[in-house]
Amino acid sequence: MTAPTLYENPSASVIRSLLQHTHELSIYSKDMPYALKAEVIELHQGNGCMVLEVEYAGSDIERYVPTGSLSFDLEALKGPHGNERDTYSLSNVAAKLLKTDSALYRLECQLPATMFVKENRGAVRIPFIMGMHARVGIEVYLHELNVPGRLRNLSIGGCMVDIDLADSISMGVDKEVPGVTLEFPNGDSFFAEGIIRHIRPFGNQGYAAVGIQFLNLSTAQTEALFHYVNESEREAAYRTGTNDKMLYHSPLFIPGTKEKKIQQREAQERDKRSRQSPMERGVMDVSHQLQVGLMYMNTRQQFPAEIFYDCVDTLRYLVGQDRKTFLYALAFLRDEPDWVRHAVQVAGQLVDMLLTRDPHDPRVREAVLGALLHTLGKPMLISAELPTLKVNMTPVQKAILSGHVTVLYRKFSELGWEPSPTCRDVIENANERLDGSGYPAGKREEQLSELVRLVSVIKAINKLLHARNGEPPRPPLDAYRRIHESDTVYDKTVLVEYIQIYGLYPIGSLAKFSGGFLAWVMDINGKGMPSQVSVVKNLRFPDTNINSVINQNDLSQIGKLEGIVNPSDYGVKVLKI
Repeated sequence: MTAPTLYENPSASVIRSLLQHTHELSIYSKDMPYALKAEVIELHQGNGCMVLEVEYAGSDIERYVPTGSLSFDLEALKGPHGNERDTYSLSNVAAKLLKTDSALYRLECQLPATMFVKENRGAVRIPFIMGMHARVGIEVYLHELNVPGRLRNLSIGGCMVDIDLADSISMGVDKEVPGVTLEFPNGDSFFAEGIIRHIRPFGNQGYAAVGIQFLNLSTAQTEALFHYVNESEREAAYRTGTNDKMLYHSPLFIPGTKEKKIQQREAQERDKRSRQSPMERGVMDVSHQLQVGLMYMNTRQQFPAEIFYDCVDTLRYLVGQDRKTFLYALAFLRDEPDWVRHAVQVAGQLVDMLLTRDPHDPRVREAVLGALLHTLGKPMLISAELPTLKVNMTPVQKAILSGHVTVLYRKFSELGWEPSPTCRDVIENANERLDGSGYPAGKREEQLSELVRLVSVIKAINKLLHARNGEPPRPPLDAYRRIHESDTVYDKTVLVEYIQIYGLYPIGSLAKFSGGFLAWVMDINGKGMPSQVSVVKNLRFPDTNINSVINQNDLSQIGKLEGIVNPSDYGVKVLKI
């Protein structure tokens, strides 16, 4: 291995390696609800000077650079298909803020001279960089909930773990966890008890960073941890070339048979993942921001109104940009957590139907906010008695979950936020029914507004179209029939309106054709029949994925439409990077 020049700043080397790929740099601050996206416009490897450019229209950008320093996450998408995620995070980097235009800023940063940062408790923190990785399992509730993640740094005192944003709902600052298991590529593993010291959004791909302090370490555990930290430091030095005496990988990071198989399977899964369109990215961002807002409510004890209203405005903007593409993009939330998927899809269809009725309806913003917030109480109920929302629930757990609106209002009260009358109407009454069979108050027809009647039909159909508590999803026609047969429960005029707008083969549903092909419905004609589809699978070759858009004139090539099917029955799913 060629020895690097002596003046090369190691942090700059890591950053340079990530900048070669599709990347995004996000500046974050614990006092601000959003991360700022920044561009690296200069990077000097010799002296470690990095210059960032940021667009920001607000008047409080100084809050991102408290005491003359900033923190950032750098995410890169690597690999032949640009879907292998690598990251690098730095905190408390010395920075000077300069305004260059009305909404344009320059941040002159001095990168640290070493990658190995000393923590407040005195331990040295080793970043997992340039492809270094170890798997983590966080046992949140003993024998009940184990959250997977990736190790992002390690020290004698603890570690930072990168987890799916959706899994962060079960965690809170100062929560003790019964077990944290680190599994290194060669098969070695380390186990300890821990306590969560901080949690925050990580970058912009739908992840969260969890800082964990190890607890109650025995002498043997401490010795093992010293070994793993030393080997991690050695590997980081080898990969960055900061120590020319390191001529080969640490044995800890040479994949064993088990790890190789896992990596191979993950690579195959990533290759199946098609690239997201800008519209799909926009819808997915709303789902991520909704989860970030919940995180701030739970961990920062503040109601981030700016985040939630931005979600509402984004949905409204996307509908206005291209309504049918928006409806198609909503379907790509199908593998997000149910409470998130349901909230965003219902809110998205509510925007669509309200604007179809009246493009100038003044209630739209507050009504859609209510639809987005309505399910936030469900993840707030996560506990030892209800450790996850992903499983088929017992009657006791269902009873706990039915209190989600009450819990949400209690949280609003704690945070000092009061919803508007329209927003409150949706949150409180979305699960009420015309015949008084709904909850939480058992209200009847005369007590329910026209807006709530619309929301309740959208919600009910959405629930039937997706798997729920062990019940498979129903085809649209069956769902409509079920709602219609519930004689006095739902407003039938709203049901008719819904069917007229979305049809029997709604955009975003998976259609099966007689030629053995599966295709997503992208558009429908005036008669409600698919007029454009995206073919994703030929059932004669089930392990092969297709991505081919076919328009109405060519639909005969894939046979006659047989009906709408359940994606999970055929292994069709969205995969996260």
